[in-house]
Amino acid sequence: MRRTSPVALVGIAIAGGVIGWLLQVALAAGGTPSYQPPATLYSVLFILAFGLILLGRPVRRLVRGTANRPVDPFYAMRVLVLAKASSLAGALLVGVAVAFLGYAVSRTGSFAVPAFWPDLLTGVGALALCAAGLVVEWWCRIPPQDPADRPDRTLEQR
Repeated sequence: MRRTSPVALVGIAIAGGVIGWLLQVALAAGGTPSYQPPATLYSVLFILAFGLILLGRPVRRLVRGTANRPVDPFYAMRVLVLAKASSLAGALLVGVAVAFLGYAVSRTGSFAVPAFWPDLLTGVGALALCAAGLVVEWWCRIPPQDPADRPDRTLEQR
């Protein structure tokens, strides 16, 4: 599995921003109030980021060679897939939260809107989830075992 590319994360965040902005515009055009994230959303984002770090620690210990007992390879694979999904979902939600925040501030012209803090905390929580996913994904990489097994060496060099 390849590591998550920064270009993909930025692209997903931009797509999330467009989706978030269009959602707020559609709600306003329909005469309904704009969406304000509930406290449970950003709370859960922080809890997921913390839980992902806790799930990745045994794999990190195994890769570093400081594990007391072996880790099931399927567990390590599941943690890696969860980390990749978390980084992508976090990037999407960062874009949505930034769009919500920008929409709320652009409509009033000040930061004293009721949606400012929930939007900001949702963006920070989503950024924490994205960062936790990238960190755990980095922890799950397997270092090369033998220098002769590197793919950049040709048969003549072996």
